Amino acid sequence: MPLAGEHVALEPLRIEHAPELFAALDDADIWRYIPGSRPADEAGMAANIQGMLRGNALGQRVSWLYRDPRTGTAIGTTSFSPPEERLRSVHIGSTMTARAYWRTGVNTEAKLLLMTYAFETLGAVRVEWQTDNLNTRSQAAIERLGAQREGVLRKHKQRNDGTWRDSVFYGLLDTEWPAAKERLLGRLAAHR
Repeated sequence: MPLAGEHVALEPLRIEHAPELFAALDDADIWRYIPGSRPADEAGMAANIQGMLRGNALGQRVSWLYRDPRTGTAIGTTSFSPPEERLRSVHIGSTMTARAYWRTGVNTEAKLLLMTYAFETLGAVRVEWQTDNLNTRSQAAIERLGAQREGVLRKHKQRNDGTWRDSVFYGLLDTEWPAAKERLLGRLAAHR
């Protein structure tokens, strides 16, 4: 299901996106805190996408490509992973955005579109995120969304370099959503 806004359009991720997604995300800083390995080439990106699409087929995730709606350029990816239908919660993760689009309104609008879909279409009662405890940029971005820091899981995931990552968890509840939505709409208005 595509989701579209003024700063970003989200479309279902497909294997055909590998070349343009590799070009958008071929930056060591983007991959610094991502648990998976940085692809060395378009074939490596295709392998990453195939992994995400396997998760889609198993009902473990729903993956999207970020696209600049003005230029049509691919600029990143994100996922609901794993959606917990029984618990009515959605985890937003696997988000990577091309450096040129950091702090431009793309992440704010993409998360607004995803949270609107989660709360208002899927009937979620909770949306959650997790990030590496060393990734302060990601933590600040999640906090700007209105999410509450809920705790840390120690030695939760292994990083590419073999060290163990502590993961910081965040959540936003359906009761907090209306106020968060208004703040995000206000922030987006500043990017016009």
